Amino acid sequence: MTQPAPDLMSELLLGMRLRGIQCRRIQVTAPFGLGFGAADRRAQFHFIAAGHVVLRSASGVLHPLEAGTAVFLPHGGAHQLLSSAEAQCRDIASFSSAPLCDNVCAITACCDAPDAGSTIIFSSAMEFELGGMQSLVALMPEVMLVSTLLDRQPELLPILTAMENEARLQRVGFAGILARLADVVSATIVRGWVECGCGGASGLVDAIRDPRLARTIAALHRDPGRDWTVAALAAEMGSSRSVFAERFQAVLGIPPLRYITELRMRLAAQWITQDKVPLDAVAQRLGYTSLAAFSRAFKRVTGEPPGALRHPRAAPPPAMADGPRAVA
Repeated sequence: MTQPAPDLMSELLLGMRLRGIQCRRIQVTAPFGLGFGAADRRAQFHFIAAGHVVLRSASGVLHPLEAGTAVFLPHGGAHQLLSSAEAQCRDIASFSSAPLCDNVCAITACCDAPDAGSTIIFSSAMEFELGGMQSLVALMPEVMLVSTLLDRQPELLPILTAMENEARLQRVGFAGILARLADVVSATIVRGWVECGCGGASGLVDAIRDPRLARTIAALHRDPGRDWTVAALAAEMGSSRSVFAERFQAVLGIPPLRYITELRMRLAAQWITQDKVPLDAVAQRLGYTSLAAFSRAFKRVTGEPPGALRHPRAAPPPAMADGPRAVA
């Protein structure tokens, strides 16, 4: 299998934001059913430290999970963790919890003898962004199992073992350590998916596999505010303007200058909503000569002015005006 070009892979991973923002150590005894709501579009990570769990995904597919297994759900949404497929389900938010540290709490719903056959789960709702490559998230499957990576990445096994021990033994500081290890395992799952060809998806994935084109795209992502021209991009690739433009359009399905504009608007949406960067600073960072010019470009691409993202309801970056793409 052709490996992704190192430069663009590095750009993807450096631009990735993946961290737990609401974590739970859950200890339950069968029968149990834990429901995670459809309204929560954050990515979700679950690690089974002890016992056996059945994951029912949003599409209804059942995935048996044994102790030592981790699963990443990049799209979040409605799903359930069950003691068996027939178990009754209860919303996870309805359980009483006790704080363990800054963003980690404990939920215990056990019988009188919790050590006898209880199931222990470490669960994390995650902030998950891929920066200018956010469209790759839409190509990801609803369920990503760490077990699919272990043959190629055996170095994950000690991390999973450490998570299992921390969740079981609850040593001093275990909650914070678990949260950090969950971030590492989730990022490794995402990297493994990219290295395996992103499920055979085309567009940007094909560009990642083309070293010369990947070098050009990496330059764009590294310096999106530069006054890029087709000639400058062709020089990055080491080809003529016509060859570059034809190759870019054939692989990514979009002209290079349109790609740059959409990349800028995706980054702008992230900086405005996630980093709270002032609009004039965003405009300057992306190479616009004025806030008005940036606002016009943003509205033309997304369908709304950048100031609308300051509204509390404006959580995720908007889709591009002519629909989601698998290229930006």
